[in-house]
Amino acid sequence: MNSSYKDVLYKINDGVATITINRPEKYNAFRSQTCEEMIDAFLKAGWNQSVGVIILTGSGNKAFCTGGDQSEHSGNYDGRGVIGLPLEELQSVIRDVPKPVIAKVRGYAIGGGHVLALLCDLTLAAESAKFGQVGPKVGSVDPGFGTAYMSRVIGEKKARELWYLCRQYTATEACEMGLINKVVPDDKLDIEVDCWCSEILEKSPTALEIAKRSFNADTAHISGFSSLGLKAVSLFYCTEESREGVRAFREKRKPRFR
Repeated sequence: MNSSYKDVLYKINDGVATITINRPEKYNAFRSQTCEEMIDAFLKAGWNQSVGVIILTGSGNKAFCTGGDQSEHSGNYDGRGVIGLPLEELQSVIRDVPKPVIAKVRGYAIGGGHVLALLCDLTLAAESAKFGQVGPKVGSVDPGFGTAYMSRVIGEKKARELWYLCRQYTATEACEMGLINKVVPDDKLDIEVDCWCSEILEKSPTALEIAKRSFNADTAHISGFSSLGLKAVSLFYCTEESREGVRAFREKRKPRFR
């Protein structure tokens, strides 16, 4: 267990590295420090020859991850990266590490957390899990992997529905649209994920790395959209419209965008 992290738990057991977002009091929403620690943990796991598969999950049963921590955001976040979060780097490292990454989802996978689950190679969820986007409700958007890549995964019509309406979907609905691979009862999720990890560990690591890089090559251009789009988002965060979204979220009311 790495004790140097504050927002993340990291451990390796029998060839499986587990990265856990450890902010349950914030529904595992991430701030700049959380992103930095996840990036570091993914790089450690990804290039550790004893690791064959990586699990990304959230602490507790309420949430996998609910995206950026709105309490840390008033016009911009306080870290590095285009929007004050190294979000583009975090998204890229999940895709770039040469090991399969499995998202283990309990509770809410919402907003930027939903995008993280989307970017993992495989996603397994408990029946209680909820999926959805929230950006346009709080004056934000993910104009890269969260939109362009999502449309590749579930089709453009459904991706537009998720972003335009900001509804929440059950794990079963998410599985039916292709967002996740499998739904299991809550008390069976750990067993199911362990089973998938065991099967992956039986396979050739070089073959898996080549396969992952081949899958990524088809959508590698989306990182360019992400870089350009997040610059637009950083400018958007400076507007009264976006700030009204943050205020409304904090005050637990409907935003008055218009």
